[in-house]
Amino acid sequence: MKFADKLFFITVVFLTLIFTVFGAWMLSSNFSRLLDRELERGNSESRMFHFLFEMGFHSVEEFGAEYAVNRTMESIAGSVERNGNHCFVLQSDDEWYYGREYVVMTGLEKEAEELVASLDGDDTYGYCVRRAGSGYYMLTAAVSEIGETPVYLGTCRDLTAIYEDRGGLLIQYRIALVCLLAVGGIGIYLLSRYITGPIIRLDRMAEKIAEGRYEFRSHNKSGDEVGSLARSFNRMADRLVDQMEAKALEAKQKEDFTAAFAHELKTPLTSIIGYADMLNSVDLTEAERREAYFYIYSQGKRLESLSHKLLELFSMERGVEDFRQVNMKSLEENIRTTMRPVFKNRGIRGKINMDRGMVWGDEELLLSLFYNLLDNAMKAMDKEGESFILLRGTALKEGYEVKVVDNGRGIPKEEIGRITEAFYMVDKSRSRKEGGAGIGMALCQKIAQLHGAELKIDSNLGEGTVIQIRFPDMSTFVAKMLQSETEGSADQGTEA
Repeated sequence: MKFADKLFFITVVFLTLIFTVFGAWMLSSNFSRLLDRELERGNSESRMFHFLFEMGFHSVEEFGAEYAVNRTMESIAGSVERNGNHCFVLQSDDEWYYGREYVVMTGLEKEAEELVASLDGDDTYGYCVRRAGSGYYMLTAAVSEIGETPVYLGTCRDLTAIYEDRGGLLIQYRIALVCLLAVGGIGIYLLSRYITGPIIRLDRMAEKIAEGRYEFRSHNKSGDEVGSLARSFNRMADRLVDQMEAKALEAKQKEDFTAAFAHELKTPLTSIIGYADMLNSVDLTEAERREAYFYIYSQGKRLESLSHKLLELFSMERGVEDFRQVNMKSLEENIRTTMRPVFKNRGIRGKINMDRGMVWGDEELLLSLFYNLLDNAMKAMDKEGESFILLRGTALKEGYEVKVVDNGRGIPKEEIGRITEAFYMVDKSRSRKEGGAGIGMALCQKIAQLHGAELKIDSNLGEGTVIQIRFPDMSTFVAKMLQSETEGSADQGTEA
């Protein structure tokens, strides 16, 4: 059963129970109040009858009991027997003096005699309500100590109108209840459909997304729980799409990586195999042999460099277990000593300047990062005598910033977003000529990520390139690492 139908049936049943109980209580309370009022009136008139009878009886009792009873009833019957009241008088031996005809006609003779018989000792008054045929009557009886033999005075009051009114009200209430439930049921049904409408639409949207139609989103803008659910569902769908796109991009990058890696191996291997076969099968001059040896050696060194770069790239997965405080100023002399002859040999004006400051990281990885950036900057130079490279480290309040600036050929704007992909090269022929394989910037990006740093590239064709690496504040980075380790331990504990 659908939720809307459940809501409809539960609400209808609940309202039916409420109206039934409330209506029954209301009718019962109203009927009890009317019945109590009639009983009080009947008792009051019975006491009046008792009082008037004794007064009239005493005035004529000298003429005999039977005459006195008849004479008294003739004088007071008109004032007592009204508004549905009828009187009767009888002795203890069930001898009737007055009113037997009406009691017999209503079928209450036996009930009246039983009520009279119940009066003995201290009980000198009693009443009861009895049903006779289709009517309801109130019987009262009182003992009157007149003469030698006790006389029982009673009244019979017709209560049929009260019960008929109750029956009429009950019929009206049932009709009203049916009409109310019919109209209310329609309203409840429409309301249940209105309430569950957003849930139904959300379910349909989920089915479409499950079918692969990821562009569908919920447009529910309400501030209730359903609206909150719809917004959460939209965020979930967006996150799912982002993850799928990220997985697709990752798969494509791996495919491109494999293809590029195979291609990078193929070129030097082809040269090595070709020249080796030439040395083995062809008589060459000394100069030709030296040239063949040189090509085999240079391509072998290229393969060696490629393997080292790949190993270094994959070793980045080891994490940050060996990180410690690194004084950036201490790296300056190492880099300057290493790069000075390289700059001089290539005719490049180079400058290395690092402010004092601490970075939480691995010294060897940081050196690899800066050497690769400087190496890429040198490969981008094509201005003889005007080439310039600057490595500048600046201590900041919120961390440490390193910039590598060159005035080389620059990078096209549309290519900047891809140069950190493995084996991606802007100018493949020039890069291979320089001995590159397109792994250096991927390695730099990985090292920066491990150190929590942000790597930004700004470049203009023909003007040069600025690469900025901003390392986070050391205390902030350490706190994040500790938090990540704690969350990782908690996840492992949960899985265990």
